[in-house]
Amino acid sequence: MSRAEQPSRRTVLAAAVAAAVAGSAVSATAEAAPGAGTGTADLDRAAARQVDYRAWTTYADWRGGSVRGARPVAGVRPGVVIGAPAGTTDYTDPHTGRTAAWEYATWTSPVHRLAVPATEVIGSWNAHTPNGTWLQVELKGTYSDGTDTPWYVLGRWAAGDQDIRRTSVDGQGDGKSSVWTDTLAVDDAATGLRLVSYRLRLTLYRRPGVRTTPTVWRLGAMGSDVPDRFTVPASTPGPARELRVPRYSQEIHKGQYPEYDNGGEAWCSPTSSQMVIEYWGGRLSEEQLAWVDPSYADPQVCHAARHTYDHQYAGCGNWPFNAAYAATFEGLQGVVTRLGSLTDLETLIAAGIPAITSQSFLEKELTGAGYGTSGHLMAVVGFTAAGDVIANDPASDDNESVRRVYKRREWENIWLRTKRYNASGKVVSGTGGVCYLYFPAHPSPGQRQALAAVGVR
Repeated sequence: MSRAEQPSRRTVLAAAVAAAVAGSAVSATAEAAPGAGTGTADLDRAAARQVDYRAWTTYADWRGGSVRGARPVAGVRPGVVIGAPAGTTDYTDPHTGRTAAWEYATWTSPVHRLAVPATEVIGSWNAHTPNGTWLQVELKGTYSDGTDTPWYVLGRWAAGDQDIRRTSVDGQGDGKSSVWTDTLAVDDAATGLRLVSYRLRLTLYRRPGVRTTPTVWRLGAMGSDVPDRFTVPASTPGPARELRVPRYSQEIHKGQYPEYDNGGEAWCSPTSSQMVIEYWGGRLSEEQLAWVDPSYADPQVCHAARHTYDHQYAGCGNWPFNAAYAATFEGLQGVVTRLGSLTDLETLIAAGIPAITSQSFLEKELTGAGYGTSGHLMAVVGFTAAGDVIANDPASDDNESVRRVYKRREWENIWLRTKRYNASGKVVSGTGGVCYLYFPAHPSPGQRQALAAVGVR
């Protein structure tokens, strides 16, 4: 996102999230004991968190779904692939106009009953899509009035852009809910209508007559019912720690590759993603970066922008596309979820896991930022002894100035609130604690406990 306070492409979502029940945030860490199981106690903790994240990752998970041509595979990283295709279909890419035939197979999850009847649901997935393959993720929900949503498309995705243009799908709604880029939202939460359960459906595609296949290792969704709030309760500072996360500025890429959301000034999301990916050891080869102008510094940031770009949204800030990009690096997973307080972030930082957070604010609301924004991503990499937030903020003039220290109370509020006043004095939406978490495919016991404590398994 640029430094300027601009109308967000998510502004229309404000009406959809405008009227949840009043209340206050509860820390996930306080509610979820590390290493907890998946029984009734977990459902109670999830309800207290106002967030329910569920993912399918194990061989048993994949075997528990229904298939049409898809096949679960075991191994070090279980997943689902195309077995014997269910058929062939044509797809006309709306961004190129090209029509091509594709073999396909589907995997559909069992019904997941949300511990938190939700006003919003955001999906995310981790997959490998070799050349000549791609995938589609859909969700069908059931409302609290007993009726069902249609099958909503949450994304059409490939790691590259040689076969299809990765895209969200606009114009989806049934009069009760709508999909806004990456977020399925109840249209009028004040009515009390909620999504109480959902199924996810994967459709895997490949060119006819070849044996290559997409492989999906993680498929999940985060449902939430975060109440309307302009302020949130203050959390108590925890232990101080700072992680050594690489620092990249989006600003040095101004004007580069304007076909990807007008160039680098809008690249907060991919720049933050690349910082955390490289923290975990993810590296791009010279061959992968060969397309980038050799005169550009940090070509991996340009690569991240190109490979997170949503051709419908016309930007690099699609949340699930960023998580999916991170998981294209060997040994990494990525999820989109919500957290409940800075205590949750401290739990993750203590386990060595940085987080990428989404927030919006006026310049005066965040001391030292020097800008206001209607939507911006940054990487939280630590906390000071006083509990203030150490962030790698890509909206900085150069790499050396990316490290920032922001006041704890200011930062916590701009991140966790769901309502705010913009520069014109109009009430608009906030993100309510949205974050991306990138972590190893095989976390250490301590990392696994920290993730479980914030509701991610």
